[in-house]
Amino acid sequence: MAQRKAAAKPENRKTVTTKGAANDAAPKDRRRERGEASVQRIIDATIELIAEEGLASVTMQRIAEHVGSSNALVVFHFRSKENLFRAVLQYLSDQYDALWVTLVRAPGLSPVERLLGAVDCAQRFARQHPKWVSVFVVFSSDRKSMQIYNEIGLPSDLAYTAEARELLVEIAGSGGYTGVDIYTLSESLNYLVHGAWYWDHLNPSSRDTDVLRKTMLLLLHQAFPRHFELMR
Repeated sequence: MAQRKAAAKPENRKTVTTKGAANDAAPKDRRRERGEASVQRIIDATIELIAEEGLASVTMQRIAEHVGSSNALVVFHFRSKENLFRAVLQYLSDQYDALWVTLVRAPGLSPVERLLGAVDCAQRFARQHPKWVSVFVVFSSDRKSMQIYNEIGLPSDLAYTAEARELLVEIAGSGGYTGVDIYTLSESLNYLVHGAWYWDHLNPSSRDTDVLRKTMLLLLHQAFPRHFELMR
């Protein structure tokens, strides 16, 4: 009996220690979750202000007021307005990339389906998140923020265009199409997306039309008539 009791003591101590460690970890996890939620609220508020008023009127103080927190909290998370702007643009770029991955890189899709996914991605993103698109436009058209856009947004834009170009090459090769100017076609599709986003930013009433998709399909149909049907 004595031996059993002696053996039981370390086991009890181990149980208590493990429970204590779990209790210690829980507050840390909650603090991290609260911190991440706070960061996201600040990013969302910044997107809202930029979309409605542009970059010039956005200050750390105004963002704090929009969130309902102190200016010190915004500074604590981001240190500077430039860092906050970088975080905003990175967040938006990540959201577009996630949609692109879902629609363009899903397993089992043919090159034609992937390219149609790219067309759908551009239109769906603009329709579902018009303020996000407005922020993209503002960042890419303001001289002070253009450097940030060139560092974060532009590389992704170039990568999407290059990926679409590879799909066009594959469709042309497998379909036996000759004489298609792949470079001009891929750049034209890219111009259409950015032009449509800029126009939707200036003229929101055009956002719910199918002009972008119809025009992109028109170009694709002219190049690959057996693979792309015109949208009616």
